[in-house]
Order: sequence, then C-alpha cells, then structure tokens
Amino acid sequence: MPGHPESPRRVLASAELLKQKKRHEFIPAKPCVEADALRVHSKRLLEDLRGEKFEEPDTPSLPGIFSHALRSAGAAIQAAELAWKGEAAFSLMRPPGHHATKDQMMGFCYLNNIAIAVARLLEAKDGPKRVAIVDFDCHHGNGTQDIFYKHERVMYLSLHQYPCYPGTGLESAFNVHNYPVGPHTEEKYYLEVFDKALGEVRKFKPDLLAVSAGFDAYRRDPITQMGLEIGTFAKLGQRLAALKLRMFAVLEGGYSARLPKCIDAFLDGWELGVVPKEADE
Repeated sequence: MPGHPESPRRVLASAELLKQKKRHEFIPAKPCVEADALRVHSKRLLEDLRGEKFEEPDTPSLPGIFSHALRSAGAAIQAAELAWKGEAAFSLMRPPGHHATKDQMMGFCYLNNIAIAVARLLEAKDGPKRVAIVDFDCHHGNGTQDIFYKHERVMYLSLHQYPCYPGTGLESAFNVHNYPVGPHTEEKYYLEVFDKALGEVRKFKPDLLAVSAGFDAYRRDPITQMGLEIGTFAKLGQRLAALKLRMFAVLEGGYSARLPKCIDAFLDGWELGVVPKEADE
C-alpha cells in the first residue's frame, strides 16, 4: 500500500544484507494451517481475514492478505520448532503480529505470529512446559498480552514507549510484566530496565524463550520517539543469549531505512556476542 510504513522493502533489504554475511541459512516459509491460528484467534477473525471483509485504518484489507498472514505465522512456527530442537532461529517475515488480539486485527497485524507459534508448541506432546515471551518492540504488544493473560505456562514481558500506540501496557498483573519508558529514552537507562525485566525471566525458569523483536525504538525510526542506537540491539541480543535458553525471535516493527543494520546488529549480539564497531551515522 503506497505510503504505508509496513512495506515489503523492510524484509527484502534486510534479507539482502544478511545474505551478504554468508553465515545465515535461509529457509523458505511455509504457511500455517487454520487450526494453528484458531488456537489463539476467533473463527470470526479468520473468516473476515479470508474474505477480506474488514476495515482497519492502519491494517488494510489487501488482495491475498490471508495467504500472506498464514505464511508469516507459519514461519514463526518453523522458527519455534527449530529452537525447541536446539537451533536458534529468526523469522524474517511480514506482516508483523503482536498487536493482533483474539478477535481484532490492528496495528499492521493480522494474525499474532508469536502467539500462534507458542500455542502450537505448548500443545505438543513433547513440547515446552513453560515459555517466556520477551517483546522489545517500541509499541506494547497488546495482542500477545490479551491472548496469554493469566496463562499459567506463559510469561509475557514487554518493554515499550509510553505514551505511544496502542496506549496499553502501563500495568503488570499475574503473568504479565510491563515496563513502559518515556519518549527519547536512551541506551543506558533502557538497558537498565531491560536487565531488570530479564530478572523476571530467570525467576520464571522457562524451557523456551520467544522474542518479539521490534526495531522501532531506534532513534531514527519515523513513527516513534525513542533514542536507541544500532549497537543497542546487539546488546539486547547479548543479554538474551546470556539467559542460555532455547530461543527464537520473530520480526515485529521497525520502519527506519536502517532496519537491516538494526537486525544485523541484533543477530551479531545474539549469535556472536559482539557489538558492531561502525558508527551510527
């Protein structure tokens, strides 16, 4: 959709940069089946999505969007299954998902990719008993919180800008841990809060870590007002890797032209434990 921040260019440019590194294996995405989506979404939502019969100002009904959404959710499942087998995986797909609630598409999100993946593994006979979801997208993942609220086997943790869309995520309760930070928050304070949040993950003692990886807290993102550098995302990757858990990540937001650099930095921190030396120009 012309002028919309959510664009195929996000993924295409990121894939091109990562392929240049020649250390990543790319796996074609397979769509999930409807039964996977129905574990976390209502039948009405799927019917509306399939029929392209919905009106959301920032989540448009586009030709073929049902297939695209199933493929993005399927890629999250593939990443989760690889992680559970012991191989870290990152789902570089669009559309994103963490705003999609059980009954509503919103915020560029049609199906909640990470929720679909986690729910499928939790139902598997030999799957994880406890899963922690860490969401560092600049926007609160209200959909993921909605789907797993009070779920005894899932912990949801979000660090996000407030005030900011969708206006939720101010309170923590039961299995939900929210860490709102103000606009223009810079790296030092952000990492202090992130370290505090990861303490909750350690206490929960999950078998699997699922990450909603949004890169819109980057200081040059056009639709947010945060102050993180590209190297900050490498430091997030380092900290998540230090938990020494089976882990997968799913791409959420991030709309700067430097999104590929942000993703690359995150993967460097996660996989190699390094922070890129290049200046954030």
